[in-house]
Amino acid sequence: MPIITVSRQFGAGGSRVAEKVADALGWQLYDNAMVDEVAARLGTTVEAVSARDERAPSLAERVASTISLTATQFLPDVSGEGILPSEERIVDVTKRVMEEAVSAGPAVIVGRGAQCLLAMRSDALHVFCYAPLDALVARTMTSDSLSREEARRKVIDMNAGRAEYVKRYWSRDWRDVGNYHLCLDTAWLGIDGAAELIVRVTHTRLL
Repeated sequence: MPIITVSRQFGAGGSRVAEKVADALGWQLYDNAMVDEVAARLGTTVEAVSARDERAPSLAERVASTISLTATQFLPDVSGEGILPSEERIVDVTKRVMEEAVSAGPAVIVGRGAQCLLAMRSDALHVFCYAPLDALVARTMTSDSLSREEARRKVIDMNAGRAEYVKRYWSRDWRDVGNYHLCLDTAWLGIDGAAELIVRVTHTRLL
């Protein structure tokens, strides 16, 4: 089954690109729906998964998680809400969901290390959407209603988190162009232009 993975810098509009590609090809899109499925399987909330999505835990979070897990061996859960899943559990379940997704039919998968999990597949097209920092900041200012400085900090923090996530759980450099077949500047191509190029390459190389 042909697969497209779309990795993206925060602020590059990669999720929108992926949505347009999936619509144009008539393929299943796995982006927010993947978060919903992972949350359902873990018996937790979408918000809990989203808060840990595509980022590695900080040292403080790892220490707190260890203390929490140790404590729950001796204390009953009286909250009625269960224990929040660790990042490792979320990653494991995410991997299973992705593996099931690729066996179900042609799909476009956004982020979450899919380019690493599916790196050896000959029927996969791996895409990285990026843009100059000023463009990432400008898009984030608009989408998140932030000041320039707030948007700049968010872009830098989110992209650092995504890089660390791939390094921690996949032992790869997120920014290494060797992970991808196409690296697309969405500030130059535009969202529509990037999507159209991916669709054209898909028809040429995968279909």
